Amino acid sequence: MVSVPRRTTKRNGKVVRESEHLIVPSKPGNSPHENPVEGRGCLVIEPLEGHMPETSSSTSVCTKQQRVAELARQAPQMGFTTLNHLINLSWLYEACLKTSFAAAPGVDGQTAADYTANLGNNLRALENRAKSGVYRAPAVRRVHIPKGTGAETRPIGIPTFEDKVLQRAVVMALEPIYEQDFLDCSYGFRPGRSAHQALDALWHQTMAMGGGWIVEVDIRKFFDTLDHAQLRGLLRRRVRDGVLLRLISKWLHAGVLEEGVLSYPESGTPQGGVISPLLANVYLHYVLDVWFEQEVKPRLQGRAFLIRYADDFVMGFTREEDARRVLEVLPRRFGKYGLTLHPEKTRLVDFRRPALGPSSRGPQEREPGTFEFLGFTHHWGRSRQGRPVVQRRTAHSRFGRSLGRVAEWLRRHRHEPVGEQCRRLSQSLRGHFNYYGITGNARALSRFREAVLALWRKWLGRRRRGGWLSWERFRSLLRLFPLPAARVVHSVCRA
Repeated sequence: MVSVPRRTTKRNGKVVRESEHLIVPSKPGNSPHENPVEGRGCLVIEPLEGHMPETSSSTSVCTKQQRVAELARQAPQMGFTTLNHLINLSWLYEACLKTSFAAAPGVDGQTAADYTANLGNNLRALENRAKSGVYRAPAVRRVHIPKGTGAETRPIGIPTFEDKVLQRAVVMALEPIYEQDFLDCSYGFRPGRSAHQALDALWHQTMAMGGGWIVEVDIRKFFDTLDHAQLRGLLRRRVRDGVLLRLISKWLHAGVLEEGVLSYPESGTPQGGVISPLLANVYLHYVLDVWFEQEVKPRLQGRAFLIRYADDFVMGFTREEDARRVLEVLPRRFGKYGLTLHPEKTRLVDFRRPALGPSSRGPQEREPGTFEFLGFTHHWGRSRQGRPVVQRRTAHSRFGRSLGRVAEWLRRHRHEPVGEQCRRLSQSLRGHFNYYGITGNARALSRFREAVLALWRKWLGRRRRGGWLSWERFRSLLRLFPLPAARVVHSVCRA
């Protein structure tokens, strides 16, 4: 049982004890019910036990965040000097609930189940260490995942569970402030915003401008090269609480354990850390978003827009000279903050709308270019009425990467029961359709499903003596174990 305190408060001059409950995931196998999404035990409600010091207010975490947001909105230039008082026991409980219980353990090997076995005492000790300054950020366990179809990989850091809880608590305190500051062009890792909303905004902007000129930008190893001193200076514009700034500094300087070797990077923030996306958004908010909105756009001759998702962004311009001027100054702007642009992946694309009719294009007339953003290749096509329209299809690199993961899983699990293979492949297909299933991408979705079917047939055939399975036998099998059909999940309003 999880030991968690009840709260007491005064009502009409009388002390009233309020009952509280904490929802924590149970250990797999403890319940006959199973969470169909996460694949772990169902949520159980445990009564809170023990005692909490009496407070003058029983305000919820959400209400406190709303108050901080209102202050930040009313005083956009104010620096918050006292925020750490928010991170009390109740705040840490809420942070714990928002932390994934299924993630891999960190360097200490402690799982979520291990930590929550004595949750009340662990969180009390965590609060004391964090506020007294004796908390030591543990090293981050680093693993590498494939970045594309080649040999290039992306480093991912895995903090300990307790470190994730504390990072989440700090994010909960800072997020209400920065959500008032962040601009509409930013979509990555923000509450209520998603990659599909960024794609929607990009579609409407390019259609409204008739295409124009697109600057496709790639920041080289952004999370690995983020400058610590610059970041601390940008954070102090809004946050001057010594406890929170000290914790963030400890996370930035935490060691990285990779293949048994411990190192201490002088720059960057590990991808995979709970607080890393917020720090990245704060950094690029000042380096890019505010600069583009307040300094670049007023100096342009035509219209322009910026769409950013974390460190991925594109800029659109109606005039070529504006696009070239910004592309020329962009490396110097990023170099000022310790960032570099990839010279091969940063480019200017002629994305002007093509002529209406096929006969109106001369033999020397240009062909519209294409660009990639958030896993999609954006190109000009024709609507059912014959009008030029921006269309999106799954990027070739993402298509190959997703298919490669399916092929590798089938190779490793080719001897598992067909029913289990069907279940796992269905999960993969639904996940693929849930992201790439947007208007205009139906053909690529169907091609992906057909490629998965061909791979499944191939590896099922390897289980047979002849190493081959006929399509007739395979279709009979599909009637017993069908895979989900390709479908468009996200529709774009083209009014």
